[in-house]
Amino acid sequence: MLDHVLTDAIGALRDALEGAFLERQAFEERFQADVLLGDVTWETSYAVPGEGLPARVQADISLGWPTWSQTAYRTWYLEESFTDAPRIEVEVVFRVQRLTALPDPMVIVAALPDEEPSIGTESVERIGPTLETVFGPLLDVESHAVEISYQTSVELDEATLEDGSALDSRFGAIGGWVTSTLVRLGDLPLTFHPADDDRG
Repeated sequence: MLDHVLTDAIGALRDALEGAFLERQAFEERFQADVLLGDVTWETSYAVPGEGLPARVQADISLGWPTWSQTAYRTWYLEESFTDAPRIEVEVVFRVQRLTALPDPMVIVAALPDEEPSIGTESVERIGPTLETVFGPLLDVESHAVEISYQTSVELDEATLEDGSALDSRFGAIGGWVTSTLVRLGDLPLTFHPADDDRG
């Protein structure tokens, strides 16, 4: 197993989500590297069990490790010089999909929890709703989706770099918040197309 603070963060996030009884979506986990810029991104998707595939409501979560964070981490690791604290960029996107009609965005926003979890050193920023319409080959409307994004960053102090288990408490609050938000969105009186595995 790769010994790196980013893999510690991935493990802490997985534990938080699975500890909140969420289910990872099949084939929805990716670990990517930008060969030009050097940035590394890990992406995964979770939903409440029993949602079908694709889930009606899911959380798409990504952890970003910019190249400058790797440079700062490498300097600390090799030279034991702690100057710039590396950061992990965190994004959580709540996606309501398989919709038969576009809902009022205010209905979606009103269902969100009043408070966001304390994850990083900076406050969690919510991005306004994104509305999506999927068309078929003949330009007939097939389905709709709504996304709401949250972004923050986690600054890693020297103690966290030395012992990655410290990230367990940093990411621990995510699980309950994601579950609560998914349940709230799933309880909205919206009409959905059947899941792929329910279609005859």
